[in-house]
Amino acid sequence: MNEQRRPTGIQLHKRSRELELSYAQGDCYRLSCEYLRVYSPSAEVLGHGPGQEVLQSGKMHVAITDIKPVGNYALQLVFDDGHDTGLYSWDYLYTLCTEYEQRWQRYLERLNAAGAGRDPNEQVLKLD
Repeated sequence: MNEQRRPTGIQLHKRSRELELSYAQGDCYRLSCEYLRVYSPSAEVLGHGPGQEVLQSGKMHVAITDIKPVGNYALQLVFDDGHDTGLYSWDYLYTLCTEYEQRWQRYLERLNAAGAGRDPNEQVLKLD
């Protein structure tokens, strides 16, 4: 593990539903709970191999209810939709921070292609 990828500060902002990660080199990132949920490193989201990923939709209002440290290498995030599997290693969290724009755009494109949405209270109809 690259020590530069280990956060020096972790703060959950419940009202905005964001996790703030600070790093020794001065970088600070705020990741939405939705983003962290849809990019969970769990088998439920990633599947058991390439091409088996499961698109997560309707997670716009999801929140983190608990953060559990796992040794000196990861966090377990507990979400209010019951999801609590998958360990967010320091390396993975740093990647989620630094690749946010590309990953978020890819997620939105996948939702659109599937005719799915972010808001669980809205139904998306795709008319061709």
